[in-house]
Amino acid sequence: MQISLELTLTPLQDNFEIHIINFIKKLRTSSFEVLENPLSTQIFGPYDEVMAFVTEEIKVAFGEMEHVLVYMKMVKSNRSSYEPHF
Repeated sequence: MQISLELTLTPLQDNFEIHIINFIKKLRTSSFEVLENPLSTQIFGPYDEVMAFVTEEIKVAFGEMEHVLVYMKMVKSNRSSYEPHF
């Protein structure tokens, strides 16, 4: 099963930029398709592999910060090639 996952990491502390940058760099090292925009990062691929990878990277990020939020949206399909037709 393919999924599209959108993540937003929100550290609730000073010096937050480096934590966001490190998180995005780790996501980029994956074998999945990763798209970025100013508000979030999107990852596309097989459910089990994407979720295992993301779960581990969120755990690492949580270990590096005292207060942090992660917002996640998930769609059951790979929407990486989506183009609006309106």
